[in-house]
Amino acid sequence: MASADLELCYLSASETLERFKARTLSPVELLDAQIARTQAVNPKLNAITYDYFDRAREQAKKAEAKYGKTDGRLRALEGVPVAIKDFHTVKGEITTLGSKIFEDFRPDYTSPTVDRLLRAGAIMHMRSTTPEFAHSGATHSPLWGVTRNPWNLDYTPGGSSGGAGAVVAAGMATLADGTDGGGSIRIPAAACGLFGYKPPFGRNPLDRDHPFETILHYGPIVRSVADAALMQNVMSGPHPEDHRSLPGRVRLPAAYEGIRGFKVALSMDLGYLQVDPEVEEATRRAAAHFRELGCEVEEVELGWDYGALDICVTWWEGIFAGLVGQYLPRWQYEMDPFVVKLVERGLGLSAARLYQCYGARGRMWQQLQPILKSHDILICPTNTVPAVKADHDNADPDYRINGVRVSAYGGWIATYGFNQVSQCPVMSVPTGFSSCGVPIGMQIVGRPYDDYGVFRAAAAFEAATRPWQSRRPAIEE
Repeated sequence: MASADLELCYLSASETLERFKARTLSPVELLDAQIARTQAVNPKLNAITYDYFDRAREQAKKAEAKYGKTDGRLRALEGVPVAIKDFHTVKGEITTLGSKIFEDFRPDYTSPTVDRLLRAGAIMHMRSTTPEFAHSGATHSPLWGVTRNPWNLDYTPGGSSGGAGAVVAAGMATLADGTDGGGSIRIPAAACGLFGYKPPFGRNPLDRDHPFETILHYGPIVRSVADAALMQNVMSGPHPEDHRSLPGRVRLPAAYEGIRGFKVALSMDLGYLQVDPEVEEATRRAAAHFRELGCEVEEVELGWDYGALDICVTWWEGIFAGLVGQYLPRWQYEMDPFVVKLVERGLGLSAARLYQCYGARGRMWQQLQPILKSHDILICPTNTVPAVKADHDNADPDYRINGVRVSAYGGWIATYGFNQVSQCPVMSVPTGFSSCGVPIGMQIVGRPYDDYGVFRAAAAFEAATRPWQSRRPAIEE
């Protein structure tokens, strides 16, 4: 692929829109470059389920014509390619949820945030892979196989929005959306060197398949903080299908003032996690950047424990049992065995057991609240290892970090606790690279509903580190 075309594939959405408006780049030209990129690298990555290239070209031609007019009727994301996760319903389009059960499922409605992206002019040119029912931090499924990390094909791009992370990092899409119920936006953002944002509960509307759900969040996976703001400004706000979506909107700017004087709390292990030395080194280096930006950084003891993982797993067992338990007799032998176990355990849960999770979540908040009261943000690793192997076994009984046996399902992830205290906005930002070439990420956790503070800190950190200015995945090698 010509270097000029490759550079088009890595333009930010903000740069893309500027060039569209200046007529130095057309939506058709950008889309064709990304299609060529996809055809060249996706056979190695296996990051998409369906493409819509012919239809997308027609949409790009219409967007090109709009930029040629002078009536000013341009939508916020006019002509920008976006990958939509194959867990999010799109009316009339096959939405598999990564499962053979839904291999031919065509929903009759579109998820609210997806609908908003498309109505804002974004062009859906592909669907990104997800593990079955988005259950895992590694993306592989019986239906679609193994998705690989563009930085190192031996490793996963994360999950459950792993395909989303892979396509953005590989230059196959400008933007991608994800869902985050335990880290499913932030895990792949970290493993792919991207910015991934979990908005606070209610900021972005949920779909009709997950009503009342307090731990699940739709959000962006992108290559810059400004692009995350672009997507958030489109996706957020009240929606009639989700009466728990918050009234009013938070409009995020493209640029922010500095963060000199910020008080930053640093927790390396959240009180209980084993952290790989390379991840710790990258996180401490990131803390040093905050000091250089004029912040006061204090290491704190959060005091959480593995009860956070118990809440996460129990909650998902209940969700899976409620949503797909009825399919088990017919489909269990064609499902991911780990998902089958989750569903089976969920079918045995009591309402009292689930309500106990609320109490535990309340105790987690009581431990976090004093830290956020005395600090502007909390920083901590996103994943406690750079990544896990592409075919990672969630049931591995001997998975270890630093020689210590931990849960293969959640012992390498530092994200799910912040889904329990879901009013906190969280962004994962790139902090460097591991010795295996896979990126490392860090979470920036904000006070409840303080989207602006998280974006402000992330923008300052991005400006100081410039993660996408000097390095690209060498997938072709």
